[in-house]
Amino acid sequence: MTENTPDVSVIIGAYEAMPYMVKCLDSVEAQTLGADRIEIVAVDDGSTDGTGEYLEEFAARSKVATRVVRQANSGGPSGPRNTGLSLARGRYVFFLDADDHFGEEALERLVAMADRAGTDVVLGRTVGVNRNAAKSMWKQTVERADIYRSNVKYTLSAQKLFRRDLLVRYGMRFDESLTTGEDALFTLEAYLRGSGVSVVADYTCYYLVGREDGKHLTKTGGYVPRFDSARALTELIAAHVPPGERRDLLMMRPFTVTLLPQFGPVVLRQPRDVLLAKMELAAPLMAAHWTPGLAGRLKTEDRLRLTCVAMDRPDALVDVVARLQEGTPPERVRRWGREYLAYPHFRDPAVGIPDGAYEVRGAPGTLAVARRRARRLAGRLLRRAGRTPGTA
Repeated sequence: MTENTPDVSVIIGAYEAMPYMVKCLDSVEAQTLGADRIEIVAVDDGSTDGTGEYLEEFAARSKVATRVVRQANSGGPSGPRNTGLSLARGRYVFFLDADDHFGEEALERLVAMADRAGTDVVLGRTVGVNRNAAKSMWKQTVERADIYRSNVKYTLSAQKLFRRDLLVRYGMRFDESLTTGEDALFTLEAYLRGSGVSVVADYTCYYLVGREDGKHLTKTGGYVPRFDSARALTELIAAHVPPGERRDLLMMRPFTVTLLPQFGPVVLRQPRDVLLAKMELAAPLMAAHWTPGLAGRLKTEDRLRLTCVAMDRPDALVDVVARLQEGTPPERVRRWGREYLAYPHFRDPAVGIPDGAYEVRGAPGTLAVARRRARRLAGRLLRRAGRTPGTA
């Protein structure tokens, strides 16, 4: 690194970001790390509200070295982030959304942690402003978090400090083919490839702002992109982590955060053909990655819903979700030292859902039935599409 290399390149992708951009940039200038140790790479993604003009005015007067790129709208956050990453010179990069802002000591604390711990990714405590933000991973500051057993796997947004050398070494970029979940894919890859993950929990580093006008850089669009995101994330995990407990622990993230909501209360409101389409999209994921070890770690209600999906039981799924929505506690059945929650179709031979799906603590061995069923279903779907099913 040369003497002029900044400690941090703050990469800001901006689309229709006024007036939020003002506070965002002010928070970078106010950093205790010092203007001479920071650079800003700001990418205006085709804004028409004066965002690009404001960025250029800021660059002309700010003590923080600022480079502004104006490009045609890309339709999502990945394009501007990749543009910014290609121009970054810092030892570290931080992806700051134009709607959000830093706490004053954020970069100083994050860089100090990365330098001290030698880790490649540092998470800073994040709070929501007019929106919710994840909370479970901010209980304590840790120099090296266990990415498998801790809750850091549930915060995969891009708003983190990344060591740039890691990103350059592996040619890491945001997947521009994904319209949702692209940040989760990028961040989890950094977790898996990097030298470690740290958590700064004793100071609010990042303020995640909910915009009143509803305009965000992220592009959304129906349920299909959710399944695309889940597929990409499960494939990444499978490529980097051998089968077993660690893989199952990481798979908890795409299965509970991305897949499970698609088979919740929404199934009671959506047309049946949509539910069937979702189950078809889920089939190859269930066949490849739905293991007894993963199933046994889920809450009974969640395990049961996903078992219905794995076994291609849409009617049973709807019955279970309807019962959950009623809020009436199920009967508890105790037999042979095991305890079950008797939700709909418990021990119904016509449906064939294994007892383990209903067990309070799970019975991984019996859940292999659901896995075999999921594999057969996925095989049929692939053959119908003219493809040969691969191995899990």
